[in-house]
Amino acid sequence: MSRAAIRYAKAIIDIAKSSGKSDAVNNDMKSIVTAITESPELKHFLTSPIIKMEVKKSAISEIFSNVQAETNSLFHLLFENKRFEILQEIAIQYNRLFDESNGIEVAKVTTAFPITPELETKVLAKIGEFSNKKITIHNIVDPAIIGGFILRVGDQQYNASVASKLSELKREFSN
Repeated sequence: MSRAAIRYAKAIIDIAKSSGKSDAVNNDMKSIVTAITESPELKHFLTSPIIKMEVKKSAISEIFSNVQAETNSLFHLLFENKRFEILQEIAIQYNRLFDESNGIEVAKVTTAFPITPELETKVLAKIGEFSNKKITIHNIVDPAIIGGFILRVGDQQYNASVASKLSELKREFSN
């Protein structure tokens, strides 16, 4: 994680808070992360040293044409400092700082299949046992766990996966 990305994110969150638009800018940052994550071409475009900064700036302004003025000022700053390659990192850091400042904790829930509303309810109940913060669930799909779920909140982990139960049984039988 680049220190520059953290500094940019802190600056933008301060600007967004002072203008009362930190929620809207957070949504901008989420859409930036999603767009870059889902498009390897966009990621390559932003990190390519061959593509001129002017081209990058006009493309980014076009792609994210409906963003807040604060987000546009970030684009301009990245253009001035020739740092478009860290845009995704900045957006990720902004989202993290936003969540932190609003008492929201992200719970990473790994499941074999996309999370269902029933499982989400169970997971939120489990989280309620050890955290009193507002929780946002981030679902990671990993078929290797076979079934159940693995919950990670901060530095705590709760493993209720079928794969872990099987390896426990395997250990018991091998002793």
